[in-house]
Amino acid sequence: MDKNIELSKQSGAKAAAGAVAPAEAKNTVQSLAKGFRVLQAFTAQEPELTMAEVARKADMDNATAFRFLNTLVAIGYVEKVEDTRYFRLSLKVLDLGFHAIARSDLRTRARPILRSLVGEINEAASVAVLDGSDVMYAERVQAGLVRLGIDVRIGSRVPAYSSAVGQAILAWMPREVQLRVLHGKPLLRLTDTTLTDIDALLARLDHVRSVGYAVSDQETVSGVYVVAAPVFDIDGMPVAALSVAAPTYHTTLSQFEADTKEAVLQAAAQLAKSLQTTGGYTPHHFHP
Repeated sequence: MDKNIELSKQSGAKAAAGAVAPAEAKNTVQSLAKGFRVLQAFTAQEPELTMAEVARKADMDNATAFRFLNTLVAIGYVEKVEDTRYFRLSLKVLDLGFHAIARSDLRTRARPILRSLVGEINEAASVAVLDGSDVMYAERVQAGLVRLGIDVRIGSRVPAYSSAVGQAILAWMPREVQLRVLHGKPLLRLTDTTLTDIDALLARLDHVRSVGYAVSDQETVSGVYVVAAPVFDIDGMPVAALSVAAPTYHTTLSQFEADTKEAVLQAAAQLAKSLQTTGGYTPHHFHP
């Protein structure tokens, strides 16, 4: 995944874990927040870290990082790399994410729909849900894009403000929720086309709602076009977004949009109908 995305994720995670309003401090456990900062220090690009590297990324001293790492090793969420000074996350960490996703049948119902969208032009199709100021990928079918340095997996997160899936969800939310999400993390310029101005982003969301879908012109990752549409619950609220992606060298943005928008809208409506029939998904609501 693009390094800028990782920087955005780390800065947002650090802010979320470390910044507690004074009025709320008495109701929080700061040591727990620090423990999660340690876990969030590990990324797909840097899966193995020394104690000093963890301390730097988690914004704590070496002695504190050492105690947290030893505790996480003892309870099974971090493991030592044999015969080295490195640590890495254990597979037990995956249980936390998969338990959350598995509480619904969103993934199983989405997968055949996503598979039908991947072909000669569309090299990936995804379903993502809003979680705080990020979107998290709940399911993905990918035939390509890895050669562009893009390795999005189930559980991967990207900023909502810069992604088509994030904008497709936010466009149908109340303005106050849109503003809380957009103000929830630093608006970094991830590529040359990333929008970082709040007014421009709100205007984009209004446009997305008027046309029914979102388009990303390489706004999160250079070299990739994305079209995304919201997946609505029975009350007309967006619970997820469905998207397709293609490398820019295959097509132009206008041609990609023209070729994919109807298929994406139909697929999103099909998934929405399936979920509404079973009541099979409870969305993650925004939390400040």
